[in-house]
Amino acid sequence: MEASEFPQSLQQLEIGNILLRARLPSGDGQQPVFVMLHGWTGDETSMWIFAARLPANALLLAPRGLYESPMGGYSWYPRLEHTWPEIDDFEPAISALARLLSSADFSLHFPHGDISQLRLLGFSQGAALAYSFALRQALPLQALAALSGFAPDGVANLVDGRPLDRLPVFIAHGERDQLVPIARARQSVEILQQAGAVVSYCEHDAGHKLNAACFRSLQIFFQHN
Repeated sequence: MEASEFPQSLQQLEIGNILLRARLPSGDGQQPVFVMLHGWTGDETSMWIFAARLPANALLLAPRGLYESPMGGYSWYPRLEHTWPEIDDFEPAISALARLLSSADFSLHFPHGDISQLRLLGFSQGAALAYSFALRQALPLQALAALSGFAPDGVANLVDGRPLDRLPVFIAHGERDQLVPIARARQSVEILQQAGAVVSYCEHDAGHKLNAACFRSLQIFFQHN
């Protein structure tokens, strides 16, 4: 699967209680499904910068977070009293995404979307949701990419039994990230490896974003996974 440009369409729709934007590739064959999860204060328009790096034959879905953020935009969990979210704080979002992807409405809107080829791409808070979704084993995954993200507190309690056995995971993080310290990313690598994942890690000289080298690595990762 390689990223390239060809005719495609975008749709804005609501399924269940989730508003999302979708890119439908042309053609009638089975389409791998990529769910792109935005960070704090983002929305369903925030993740399309990554679309050109993803396979051209994929169905891309960018859902909006469930909760309004006091800073504008949306979040995947309500406002917290503690500094870092715990995995249980993501439970409503995990359940909502699983219901969305398993629903009859999903099949109606995306009849060629192949959930057996489900991949997650999360940025910042969206990466934390992707980790939580995977470790809760909400639905089987083919691959996961976490960018400028962190493992929520409590996920280390879910690694017994290697629940992510051989799952390909790509993690990228900037050494100068002032929102999510680099130590959180390195901790995430260790936790995912303990859970059995096969982790590709791209650490780079940047802040809370990806540099060009990690963008290329992300594209290569999804070409092979």
